[in-house]
Amino acid sequence: MTQPVHFIGVDLGGTTITGGAVNVVSGQVLGRQQIPTLAKEGHDAVMARMVDLVHTIIADAALSKEDIGGIGVGLPGVLDMERGITLFLPNLPGAWRNVPLKATMEAGTGLPTYMLNDVRSFTLGEKTFGAGREVHTMFGLAIGTGIGGGMVINGQLHLGLDGTAGEVGHQIIDPYGPPCGCGSHGCLEAFASGPAITAMALKAITQGLTTKIAEMVDYDLNKVTPEIVCRAAQAGDPIAIDIYERAGFYIGVGVANLITIISPQMVVIGGGVAQAGELLFAPIRRTVQERVHVTPLEKVQIVPAQLGTSAGLIGAAVWASLQTALGK
Repeated sequence: MTQPVHFIGVDLGGTTITGGAVNVVSGQVLGRQQIPTLAKEGHDAVMARMVDLVHTIIADAALSKEDIGGIGVGLPGVLDMERGITLFLPNLPGAWRNVPLKATMEAGTGLPTYMLNDVRSFTLGEKTFGAGREVHTMFGLAIGTGIGGGMVINGQLHLGLDGTAGEVGHQIIDPYGPPCGCGSHGCLEAFASGPAITAMALKAITQGLTTKIAEMVDYDLNKVTPEIVCRAAQAGDPIAIDIYERAGFYIGVGVANLITIISPQMVVIGGGVAQAGELLFAPIRRTVQERVHVTPLEKVQIVPAQLGTSAGLIGAAVWASLQTALGK
């Protein structure tokens, strides 16, 4: 009997849920859908929406349930992958403690379901069909509301203990730095995530520094976002440019640490904040050049992700196919 080549990938985010039927041989995505998470309704309601989303994807892709090998779900937090439950999803109301996601999805869809951290999913997607498909050792870095990561070593996604390997955003950049949501102090995420960029902009405005950022949001500071800061920087605003320089510097320090420890062929950077392009990548690369002296940097590429907002769902589907092949 021929094994199915299509697996459903679902990427659960704080504001949207994205999914599609992925051909794990070609990387083609069929029936791609995106719906609001409506996380405030609670985890049971969100999982019911995920079940409905799977059925919609299968119908829109003109496939039958028999054509689907399984479901992979990328989730933003800490998981018990053995028991198929979420332990702590910090950006979702209630934090989803001890939620039986695997069993719920399997009961609602009749399909085997596998869980993976969302940034590990992003990394696996980029390794398999994106920027990292030609390399065997890489690090994936996603910069958005938080900063997450994933590691591929010798062609295999490295999960470490309980799937927690790759939490680059929680490496300590300054032990006396600001508090981080993880409970520590001075983490990279506290210095260079999307909210950190917004906080730097708000500080500049409230200090009365000359910047276009406030004008661009009609002086409604609640509307300041990393995207607004990026637009101001692209328009030549020196304060906004400096903010991205600082964020890029801190990310560069973090990437320099990773390169020194792992010696990867490639670092792939994605997520919403990375859409700033060279505003962010130039200081990252410059800082790496200044701080890495024991690794042959001419052999290390620092590149943008290629799969956009589909990376996570593609990686989740690939993960499901790998687990199915192992008979799990």
